[in-house]
Amino acid sequence: MKFIIAIGGVTNGGKTTLTNRLMKVLSNCCVVHQDDFFKPQDQIAIGADGFKQYDTLEALDMEAMVATVRAWVENPRKFALSHGVEATGTEIEDKDTDSRLHILIVEGFLLYTYPPLMDLLDQKFFISIPYQECKLRRSTRNYTVPDPPGLFDAHVWPMYLKNRAQMNVLDANIVHLDGRSSRESLFTEVFNAVQERLNTLL
Repeated sequence: MKFIIAIGGVTNGGKTTLTNRLMKVLSNCCVVHQDDFFKPQDQIAIGADGFKQYDTLEALDMEAMVATVRAWVENPRKFALSHGVEATGTEIEDKDTDSRLHILIVEGFLLYTYPPLMDLLDQKFFISIPYQECKLRRSTRNYTVPDPPGLFDAHVWPMYLKNRAQMNVLDANIVHLDGRSSRESLFTEVFNAVQERLNTLL
């Protein structure tokens, strides 16, 4: 059995931290990070706001990302081996066929506005935090390419609001999470929801 969990949300909301925690407890689990699919810098358009438009689908090679997820769907064991993940199987197994459960986590900031990807996702989560909290967290992060002054207010936050509004129109089956909750609370909420969903499928 194959099951794909999506962890989406606002920048600096805690997506990667939550994903890494889930990876530790979900055996036979692989991950695909959306950040790995950014196009080269010289292919990122400059918008009317004067900033490179990183927070748009056009900045990402979404076809390649979908192809990667489909490669996992086609052969989870081969995918796991090629990504250095030991395919040991989980404690949760299909009661009828005794086949292994394979889990993929797809993590990123812009998962729910691209239908070809959304169609592949079995369970969707979205982490939100308020403007001030997000701006504070973003300002304390060290990026390989530092944010130019004004980027957050002129591009990052407006695009987040735009993408979130589009997401809400496209898919109502997304579990919303409060990123101000403790890491343990977020993990527990998501882990329990995943376990509950899997129990209905196995």
